[in-house]
Amino acid sequence: MTKLIECIPNFSEARRPEVIDQIVASIQSVSEVKLLDRSSDLDHNRTVLTFAGSPAGVEEAAYRAIQTASKLIDLDSHTGEHPRIGATDVCPFVPLSNASMEDCVAIAVSLAKRVGAELNLPVYLYEAAATRPERTNLENIRKGQYEVLKTEIETNENRKPDFGPSKLPKAGATVIGARNPLIAFNVYLTTDDVDIAKKIAKAVRQSSGGLRYVKGLGLLVDGRAQVSMNLTNFRDTPIARVVEFIRREAGRYGVGIHHSELVGLIPQEALVDAAVWYTQLDQFDKEQILESRLFAAQSASPLSAPKPVSFLDELASPLPAPGGGSAAAYAGAMGAGLVAMVAGLTIGKKKYAEVEAEMQAVRVQAEKLRAEMTQAVEDDAAAFEAVIGAFKLPKDTAEQQTARIAAIQFATLNAAYVPLQSVQRSVKIMEFALKCAERGNLNAISDALSGFAMARACLTAAGYNVRININSLPDKSAGDGYLKELADLEKKADKLEKQIKKIMLERGGI
Repeated sequence: MTKLIECIPNFSEARRPEVIDQIVASIQSVSEVKLLDRSSDLDHNRTVLTFAGSPAGVEEAAYRAIQTASKLIDLDSHTGEHPRIGATDVCPFVPLSNASMEDCVAIAVSLAKRVGAELNLPVYLYEAAATRPERTNLENIRKGQYEVLKTEIETNENRKPDFGPSKLPKAGATVIGARNPLIAFNVYLTTDDVDIAKKIAKAVRQSSGGLRYVKGLGLLVDGRAQVSMNLTNFRDTPIARVVEFIRREAGRYGVGIHHSELVGLIPQEALVDAAVWYTQLDQFDKEQILESRLFAAQSASPLSAPKPVSFLDELASPLPAPGGGSAAAYAGAMGAGLVAMVAGLTIGKKKYAEVEAEMQAVRVQAEKLRAEMTQAVEDDAAAFEAVIGAFKLPKDTAEQQTARIAAIQFATLNAAYVPLQSVQRSVKIMEFALKCAERGNLNAISDALSGFAMARACLTAAGYNVRININSLPDKSAGDGYLKELADLEKKADKLEKQIKKIMLERGGI
């Protein structure tokens, strides 16, 4: 039976997406692994990648990622809220199916030797792979962070690495190990007082007398106090218990929980346990989960899973949905993606230091718009199917006819609203594309112009769908406001197009 190993390396970079793109590419260059998740935090200036595969595959992919990061990340110029000692700060291996902790320890030791010898980086082993009891906990290895370790690694015998030189390069040191599944979980408070978060973190973490298997820090992230945690054993210390502990502690200071977030992936079992706890399903049997039954039935079936159908295949099929509105949103998503790319190619370049903050904001907003446009692909198809459903309602009696007309009116108006939202978003994408074309990396100006063109195509196609749907309303006057807004947005788009053509001439010479 094939062994499956998970690897979750943490990199000290998030503000230069192009760097993370290269690290991701190095991982994906190994055919035996699959990238499962990518999560970046600008305040922490840290990115967590998750991939899984065969033992040999994950070891090779981890090596390539560490090698790439060591070339592109300079710890001398790195700043961020999260503690760190290296470009690849930590690289744990986790056993999944048919694999043991011993398998992961063997991978960790093998990789550590290779990184130390071939990349000339200091490497520490931690958790189940630790060579000394005091190095089991990551916090002990990372004490003082890169700045302190830079001196102590050469003078303090207790801080000598397990492999590699006793001298810290600009890529810092790397901590490699083997552990059980870990949940990276952050709780944001209804305050910007970071001292409260630090007090709560001290109360909740195991090292200072709190809950077992909880590691915590108090940070200020996005202008809000955050309790940043790693939950190392969600079975013995469930996530619900941690949340309620923090809720109680926060209440002591007159604040509450604003929201929480996951960094990376979480085992389904942990979420099920939390749901059971909060809903008080005392007699719950996990076999009652619908998806569990379905997956069990599928795994028992000798039939292979059908090949997934792409959006373009669905678009070309002789079915009414997805249609023009979904295609418009798809074009808008591509436009937003190109804008995000150009912003990313501008960030971190000395030549464009003056616009770095602006481009970071553009990238964040472009990624948000890309996600919204991607969702709109499905929303438009669903809206059209609702219209079809309304037309199929019975009309045998006067009462049924009245109800049917009302349903058609409502569904059709919604079918006009969804593409109108795409028009609204496309104008925002055009504005961001204009900024990228005007002030972004000149080497990527064609991509900024292409992003603008895709957004303009989205606006045109979505506009057709708005007008067609309004025209088919039983009561057309209900769509007057939509048509007025559409006309205003089209005028704004025309002005933006004149501006980008001017920039195209001035910067692009075409």
